[in-house]
Amino acid sequence: MNEKIRVGIVGYGNLGKGTQIAVSNAPDMELVGIFTRRDPSSVDAKGTNVYKSDDAASMQDKIDVMVLCGGSATDLEVQGPHFAAMFNTIDSFDTHARIPQYFAAVDNAAKSNDNVSIISVGWDPGMFSLNRLYAESILTKGETYTFWGKGVSQGHSDAIRRVEGVKNGIQYTVPVQSAIDRVRRGENPKLTTREKHLRECYVVAEDGADLSEIERKIKTMPNYFDEYDTVVNFITEEELKAKHNKMPHGGFVIRSGETNGGANKHIIEYSLTLDSNPEFTSSVLTAYARAAYRLAGKGDFGAKTVFDIAPALLSAASGEELRKKLL
Repeated sequence: MNEKIRVGIVGYGNLGKGTQIAVSNAPDMELVGIFTRRDPSSVDAKGTNVYKSDDAASMQDKIDVMVLCGGSATDLEVQGPHFAAMFNTIDSFDTHARIPQYFAAVDNAAKSNDNVSIISVGWDPGMFSLNRLYAESILTKGETYTFWGKGVSQGHSDAIRRVEGVKNGIQYTVPVQSAIDRVRRGENPKLTTREKHLRECYVVAEDGADLSEIERKIKTMPNYFDEYDTVVNFITEEELKAKHNKMPHGGFVIRSGETNGGANKHIIEYSLTLDSNPEFTSSVLTAYARAAYRLAGKGDFGAKTVFDIAPALLSAASGEELRKKLL
């Protein structure tokens, strides 16, 4: 095997750009190239070689792990099995309800071609999934709660921008603090969707638009806002660009459990506060690229999830260093 892990990136949106940064920070990795459906000459990849996606097939001997940075809605269900047949791969497939089917398709492609593919890597699914598993395995009697935010929801932001009269806009998912406090107190409440999260919208309206009608359409939008308490704030384009130009996110996984027949209460909590959702997610992807490379070296082929990966495989440090510094 090579001295450095040779990495390729498929897709150069926010996640692909974040992965480029993460790979540059990894002491044991080098970025071979970025693969795109666009004209490579139109992509400014800051000195990294850019290729057409179709060129990847001819570069199987030059790349150890391919990080797939497409979206879950339309890209990954096609790209996942396609690239798993040629490379060890990592992806962030996050359509929870379709993970079993996606896993099976990628597993078949990877095993048939002696590759490793770690799917659904990120923070949810990913790091949050791990913490749910750890907590429920340790505290077998109790309740698990996941809160998302405060952070930008790209899907909900897109939904408000499609409302007639809206020029631009952004939406934040915000956990309800009183609900978090009840969980932390060990009350084990049964919480509705509305009780767990609220939605904050910042909207730039077109000149002459009916603001009350925009607000009504947003608040009553099925599958997006109708089940939540929603706040709509109208602001200027300048304010949107100045104050809402990042992609923060985060959240909490809390397990409230008991032992000794309820005589003793316990809380396990894991939280994230992220300035950049895509840059953090890509950092997780890059760590798991290291694990995929190592598993391939052992011949442990097929699809995997974060549940299947030993933590030591994520680190550039040796087992001896980890035992000395972190154990």
